[in-house]
Amino acid sequence: MIDPDRALPGREAEMPVPARHAVLGTPLQPPFPEGFEQAIVGMGCFWGAERVFWQAPGVYTTAVGYGGGITPNPTYEEVCSARTGHAEAVLIVFDPAKTSYEEILRLFWENHDPTQGMRQGNDVGTQYRSAIYFTTDEQRQVAEATRDAFAARLRQAGHGAITTEIAKAGPFYYAEDYHQQYLEKNPWGYCGLGGTGVSCPTGIVASAAVSGASAPAGASAPAGASSPSAPATASAPGT
Repeated sequence: MIDPDRALPGREAEMPVPARHAVLGTPLQPPFPEGFEQAIVGMGCFWGAERVFWQAPGVYTTAVGYGGGITPNPTYEEVCSARTGHAEAVLIVFDPAKTSYEEILRLFWENHDPTQGMRQGNDVGTQYRSAIYFTTDEQRQVAEATRDAFAARLRQAGHGAITTEIAKAGPFYYAEDYHQQYLEKNPWGYCGLGGTGVSCPTGIVASAAVSGASAPAGASAPAGASSPSAPATASAPGT
């Protein structure tokens, strides 16, 4: 990861994005409906990752952008230079009456390989790292509990340790227009997602986390899982 004093300076101007989601027809930017929740995750190339979530029940809108980094309002080329500290990320806005943060994370864990460090398949670089950027302490607990439960399943299946970064969300910087809902605009476009084939336990895991119960026996925290690379307080997306 880039040292903060070597990161690119970025800019004040925000990236212009479409007013509406190309598939769902909902706004890409706040304000969002009262009571809706937000999740921010990174799981490799954000083109395929975004499609996973816009297809999920209970999701109001999605957008792709850059999270967990240093440079304000970076461009795609700057992120790919590894000099901004960002991961390619997906913002998911969902209705908690129709789905849950735990279900969002189940889709996250099962649709990529979280054991690969700074890569996802043939996509290599810090921007392709696996990451969860939580916005509340409850989200942090659910993220850590599902990580530990999934780690146990991965070990049983012969996979390595999870390397997913779990950190407090900072600013989510929207990516360029052409990246938004890319696979809807380019149906035959590249999708590098590939899961492990291992299912993630749900239900009891999040309940235990929220109630303060201990994590599943034998679960170990992965290296880098609590890296504080994001700013100390979460900002509204696009700020």
